[in-house]
Amino acid sequence: MSLKTSETDASVLDFIAAIADENRRQDCLTLNKLCEKITGEKGKMWGSSIVGYGKYSYTRSDNKFYEFLALGFSPRKQNLTIYNLPGYEPYADLMKQLGKYSTGKSCLYVKHLSDIDITILEKILRDGYQSIAGKHLDYKTGTWSD
Repeated sequence: MSLKTSETDASVLDFIAAIADENRRQDCLTLNKLCEKITGEKGKMWGSSIVGYGKYSYTRSDNKFYEFLALGFSPRKQNLTIYNLPGYEPYADLMKQLGKYSTGKSCLYVKHLSDIDITILEKILRDGYQSIAGKHLDYKTGTWSD
């Protein structure tokens, strides 16, 4: 089985430039710069609509090895989705200071970046990225390794 969402050679800047909504496009340019600052890496397209930075790997119960982005975002129709693959639960205290948002397990949903505190977001994303980038998770044992 291969992952539905995998890294491609498509241009991140072309993807962002094609976003019709000007505010969403500007938010994505801001996020791109923020994520590059956090990771020290240029973004890569993952599938047709996710911009990702860095990778982590994992082995699932099928004993197959997979790689996925460690940090990323996508300009979805409803919300701007920001992926922090360790999730947002470990950051409960910081999340109280973040602003207007909703979350899923590893997703932060915001209408506009102006609705949240970018400095707090940077702290959360930096910590999340540093905790998993370049590491490997074995789902059977629940353990991380370098």
